[in-house]
Amino acid sequence: MGFNCLQVVSAGKDEYVIENLKSTGFGILERCGGLPVAIKAIAGILIHKEINEIEWGKVLTSPSWSVEGMPDEINHAIYLSYDDLAPCLKQCLLYFSLFPTHSCPSRNSIIQLWISEGFVNGNSNEREELGKEYYNELMMRNLIQKGLSTDWIMHDVVRSFCQHVASDEALASHVGRLKDTDLDSKRYRWLCVQNISNCRNFQKQDSVRTLHLYGRDNGNLNLSDLCSTFSSLRVLQVTKVQHIISIDSLCQLKNLRFLIFDYTQISRLPDDIGKMKFLEYIGISNCEEIEELPGSIIKLERLRCVNLFRTSINSIPRGFSELTNLRTVFSFPAQMCSTSSKEEWCSLQELGPLSDLRMLGLVGLLNVSSGSLAAKAKLGTKKHLTILDLTCSDGLLREEGDISMDEQRRIEEVFDELCPPHSLEELFIRGYSGQRLPRWMASKASVKFDKLMNVWLEGLACCTRLPDGLFHFPCLKILTIKSAPAIKRIEQHNGYHNHSQAAVPFPKLEFLEFTGMLEWEEWVWEDTTQAMPLLEKLVLERCKLRELPLGLASHARALKFLKFHKVQNLKSIQNLSSVVDLDVQDNPSMESITSLPKLQILNIVYCPKLTVLEGIPALQTLFLTDYIMKTLPGYLQDVKPRSLVLDCTLPLLSDISMGPSSSEWDKISHIQQIHGYAPEMHIRRRWYVSYKASKLDTNIACSSKSRGIIDGLLMDNEKRSKELQDLLANQARHAKEMRMVKLLCAFLTIVVGFVCILAYRYGFLL
Repeated sequence: MGFNCLQVVSAGKDEYVIENLKSTGFGILERCGGLPVAIKAIAGILIHKEINEIEWGKVLTSPSWSVEGMPDEINHAIYLSYDDLAPCLKQCLLYFSLFPTHSCPSRNSIIQLWISEGFVNGNSNEREELGKEYYNELMMRNLIQKGLSTDWIMHDVVRSFCQHVASDEALASHVGRLKDTDLDSKRYRWLCVQNISNCRNFQKQDSVRTLHLYGRDNGNLNLSDLCSTFSSLRVLQVTKVQHIISIDSLCQLKNLRFLIFDYTQISRLPDDIGKMKFLEYIGISNCEEIEELPGSIIKLERLRCVNLFRTSINSIPRGFSELTNLRTVFSFPAQMCSTSSKEEWCSLQELGPLSDLRMLGLVGLLNVSSGSLAAKAKLGTKKHLTILDLTCSDGLLREEGDISMDEQRRIEEVFDELCPPHSLEELFIRGYSGQRLPRWMASKASVKFDKLMNVWLEGLACCTRLPDGLFHFPCLKILTIKSAPAIKRIEQHNGYHNHSQAAVPFPKLEFLEFTGMLEWEEWVWEDTTQAMPLLEKLVLERCKLRELPLGLASHARALKFLKFHKVQNLKSIQNLSSVVDLDVQDNPSMESITSLPKLQILNIVYCPKLTVLEGIPALQTLFLTDYIMKTLPGYLQDVKPRSLVLDCTLPLLSDISMGPSSSEWDKISHIQQIHGYAPEMHIRRRWYVSYKASKLDTNIACSSKSRGIIDGLLMDNEKRSKELQDLLANQARHAKEMRMVKLLCAFLTIVVGFVCILAYRYGFLL
């Protein structure tokens, strides 16, 4: 692995140069001690150096390898990588180590924090862009990495190093309670703590500029006490703290740049927040009790970011347009009201003068009464806009029949006027009620969006077809479509330019997901139509697709990963020559998986009709989950995976645990490693069978006596289950009979009453 990293660094050089670097390269690897994170960090240095023996030799002989005073657990390769950074990048890297691993702020939040701390210098208009460059540099140097569900993660080895370097200025207490000695011995600039009860220990920390509080107890946070101590505070982030009092005390923090309250129960911001003249960032996401912004917010001339995500705010103060320094606004509410002259006023017109916006999220667009009012937002003039999030309804999927044709047309007109600039990189549309998507997504218009890389469409209640332009965004890499119940057919065809790159549908697409398209049955893509040459991952969930298109097998030659969940009518998967990882779950019609020559990992969950598994010679690992099947599927004899991971019922696993004497053993005896599991109560893998190197291990008793006990228990369970079913059936039958008796009695009562009325009226006697 180590030398492979160095080969990547030296890619493009001739063999003679690489051969001369081998000795130096192996010397560097030896100093890394075989630690992958250290090797990656050194590779991050070398990629910035000239590829020759002199530059690589400087790395090998650097005094940083032998610097004294470092704790034994600190890796010197990380120190060398840190030492190679520019001073501004060093501060930015150390800042990452403040945050607990489970609470990593987003990339944008990190950049905003850097700006608030003064780490990112330069022209005011360029700070966000410069911050992105810093972030990408640290990512490229492998000092932070992309997380599975977060923008970034920091390896524990790097985190320990950063906390050591910053130990005189930063204290990150991520677990437990702070000790008094921790706060008495030093004067910190950065504090990150998780228990509010520690706040009473802060009195002596009057030099703190950054305070992150992550609530993990139920204590009260008194902002009056906190603000009186931290007169020089520039950053205050409070997360998941439920009881906050004295909110107006925040105005004492005259130097505050960054203010975040996430997942708290505050019901308002200070009325005099306009007096906090240096405030640049306000975030109150997931504070559902806040219903309005204070009017004085329009006095914050330096304000760069407002995040209102998942609050109850549905109105914006008049004069919001004066905040011309804004770069980011999330969950801006579209609000309608009448002016004194009885003209309609829409909050979107407050966005018109905000020409420097980079990221914008609009909510409640269903409220906008006309396209002409939406046009006043002037989105097309915002030449720096890179992220646009448009939410029509509140996110709940509405039924198509509940939306009138007039409403559909009005929403279409509104979105037509919300045409973004061609600088856009990411687009999100949610809860859309129109029958067609905006006209600026039509084929000819879409080609102009040559920077758009990510499109997310969710909650398309009435949309019946995808626009042609969606297939021809020239740089689109990620497309996600969720909850589009009215789409039944998707058709791909070549574009309008016969010989241009735009003529190929999805020329740069790498990831494609269709989820919740409940009526989608047909995907038309002929094998003569070139498309998706770079597609790597395809996800289909909850649809009625009958078959995969021929073009997928013919042209998606980069396809590596397939995930099919609850694709109701799909019967076969075949002839996909590049796929290495296939995940099929809850596909009731799936019958065969064939001709996947490079498939290495296969996960099968509840596919009861699957009987054919052929033409997958490279299979390494097969995961099979089915708690209904009573015997192993016959197709296991037709494949030769190196490993089988099986989740099944206890009776079946009990049978397998007998090894060669099992009636099922012939189906799996050729597999080198077998790991089988069965549940008990709430324990998913209570019982196991393990087979490796001809050795069988299990925690299921295998003696005939124990086997009889197990079988008896299973039979008793089945007997009790049947008795319970019979009892419930008898109770249901009895309840039905009693209902019939009651109905009959009621009917007789009515008849008798009717007869009595007749007798009274006509003088009859009973």
